[in-house]
Amino acid sequence: MTTLSRRSFLEASAAASALAALGGVHGVKQAMAATAAGGESWVKSVCRYCGTGCGLFIGVKDGKVFAVKGDKDNHNAGFLCLKGFLLPQILTAPDRCLHPLVRKEGKLVRASWEEAMSLVASKFKESIEKYGPDSVAFYGSGQGLTEETYCANKLFKAGIRTNNVEGNPRLCMASAVAGYVTTYGKDEPMGLYEDIDHADVILLVGSNTAEAHPIIFQRVVRRKETGRGVKVIVMDPRFTPTSRIADLHISFTPGNDLAILNAMAHVLVKEGMVDEGFIAKHVAFGEGTEVNKSFDDYKAFLAEYTPEKAAAIAGCRPEDIVTAARWFGERGKAATSMWTMGLNQRTKGVWANNLVHNLHLLTGKIGTPGNTPFSLTGQPNACGGVRDGGALSHLLPYGRLVANDAHRAEMEKLWGVPEGTLKPKPGLSTVDMFRALEAGEIKCLYIMCTNPGQSLPNVNRYRKAMERADAFVVVAEAFHPTRTSELADVVLPAALWAEKEGVYGCAERRYQLLEQAIPPAGEARPDFAILCDLAARLGHGKLLPFKTPADVWAEILTICKGTVYDFSGMTRERLKQAHGLLWPLPTPGHPGTKRRYVKGDDPLVPADHPERILFYGRPDKKAVVWLRPQRPPEEVPDAEFPFFLTTGREIEHWHTATMTRNCKELANTNLESMAQLHPNDARKLGVRAGQSVRLTSRRGSQVFRVKVTDNAKEGVIFIHMHDPDRMCNVLTIDAVDPVSRQPEFKVCGVRVEKA
Repeated sequence: MTTLSRRSFLEASAAASALAALGGVHGVKQAMAATAAGGESWVKSVCRYCGTGCGLFIGVKDGKVFAVKGDKDNHNAGFLCLKGFLLPQILTAPDRCLHPLVRKEGKLVRASWEEAMSLVASKFKESIEKYGPDSVAFYGSGQGLTEETYCANKLFKAGIRTNNVEGNPRLCMASAVAGYVTTYGKDEPMGLYEDIDHADVILLVGSNTAEAHPIIFQRVVRRKETGRGVKVIVMDPRFTPTSRIADLHISFTPGNDLAILNAMAHVLVKEGMVDEGFIAKHVAFGEGTEVNKSFDDYKAFLAEYTPEKAAAIAGCRPEDIVTAARWFGERGKAATSMWTMGLNQRTKGVWANNLVHNLHLLTGKIGTPGNTPFSLTGQPNACGGVRDGGALSHLLPYGRLVANDAHRAEMEKLWGVPEGTLKPKPGLSTVDMFRALEAGEIKCLYIMCTNPGQSLPNVNRYRKAMERADAFVVVAEAFHPTRTSELADVVLPAALWAEKEGVYGCAERRYQLLEQAIPPAGEARPDFAILCDLAARLGHGKLLPFKTPADVWAEILTICKGTVYDFSGMTRERLKQAHGLLWPLPTPGHPGTKRRYVKGDDPLVPADHPERILFYGRPDKKAVVWLRPQRPPEEVPDAEFPFFLTTGREIEHWHTATMTRNCKELANTNLESMAQLHPNDARKLGVRAGQSVRLTSRRGSQVFRVKVTDNAKEGVIFIHMHDPDRMCNVLTIDAVDPVSRQPEFKVCGVRVEKA
């Protein structure tokens, strides 16, 4: 196959998306004609990739998926990116895991389900009896269906009685969660994608939207093309494809954007662009963990963050900071901000999130069309299954906390377990969980729908932990080998996407039902069925008595009722009919909530509330502007490791590429991780494009070929995360944000040598 050029691929992706939406791709047009003649069926579903949550239909004939087409009635208006359009190919991939595997004499060999599950149950039972329930753990995913994640959470917390329940959203969205919770009292965006269509200013910070969320980027482009005087601000060290549409691109040294955001707030205050009436009614001020400051205290704090001082710290131009602030703060102009891993994957990720929220609260640009701070999500169900569903070590479902006595008591009643069943101490967060595996404190680990053997920071350290002789690792996976399944003691073949049924929740609080289109391949089973089987074998069958995912959903509706997430009116039947529903949605007849905290839209705001907005998540009913100083990353370049390393995604692939590498149009397109260098750095190092270099950090070493590009920033090397053979995470640091416990994938120091 001829490898596509970068530009050709992007053009092909855009063309394929447009054709898919219009029914113009030859295969889709043929399929639609055949359907009309009764030859095929189309099943409503959702894209399997990023957190955008694009609706689609799966075309089925003779028990096989042959095509997908975008759902024109969903938020994506029928558009799909090329990855989504090629989804059918992942179902028949040559490395599909079709049978259980058990490690014998050092090798994974085929086994029956009975043998595999008996072994898993016996190992978990033995560990719990000898070492206690905290000797076992569950590590899940923002890719698992809500019903699957709920079953795992209930089994481990209420059955096994351990809070060692984590998921890979800890690696991507934990800082966004903590940012929302510390600012507003509750998680999840208050706006929706539609706000893009009303925005006059769009601030993209820490987000290469064009490649990570192509359909959202398409909507941004459409707004810029059709709106009058719409401004796009991009803050990113690199000049990415997203930067191509920017009216202002602010490049800075990695980890120093807190100074820029504080300086923007400085300009807003100095030039009178704040809404003092809104602040007086709806905003409190805090520092550290206490909400005990005043607006005057905040002004004094900002005095240090002049554009000139911030620019000197961040390595950008002060006039660009002033321009960005003026565009954002201009009265009468709606401002939407969007961000993702560039802010979140940092040791000061929560603070960075807080500072974006500050801009909206200072100007009152929040809760009206086009005015929203919006965290973009990396995975299709990180919101619905893990964040909302409480499947992290410190959470319980739908806004409840492990450490809260009343919350535990409430969940014990709802789950029908004795008082005191739920433990009050939070379990281990992701990095701590794998360190406990390394130390021999966790004996058994169940991994579902994720690939930590490639995706964890400082990954070789934790690969060794999974290889320990006294560690028993179970991996439920649709593909084999992956960089995790190759380390497992048992591999359980999991049904994939179109082979099972369940709910996804995407970034705008939109819940959608994925209907099963075809039977599972080989002996694969849905994760829901595997977990129910395990529960029964461990003696907790009464906790998971479910026969179908619909049974789980019925219970979930009772668990969310009365919470600030209340979607108890979102029945299975309504989900089948709808093209996505936005919570809160407390009754079957409710239309869903476009903008939270807003009177007349959010059902949790009383109709007689005297103001247009009510931040009901906090006791004082106010949002918090936090005084968050600039602080450097955990590790910055020095004489021994003189370059910044930063990592991320590229458009052709997704996460660890277990799926996209199985699409023939993508397999040979940009899968290899390359060290992207600025031409000046390449000259100093004496290397040319295509040559190999060895990158070394304090944690490991890896060889990459060189890509020389003007889009790079001097002193900064970028490597994408998708390549399983050249893993960038051999190099990345496993230091974490002290609040969110999210690792700092985005910044560390490396040295470069010719290989």
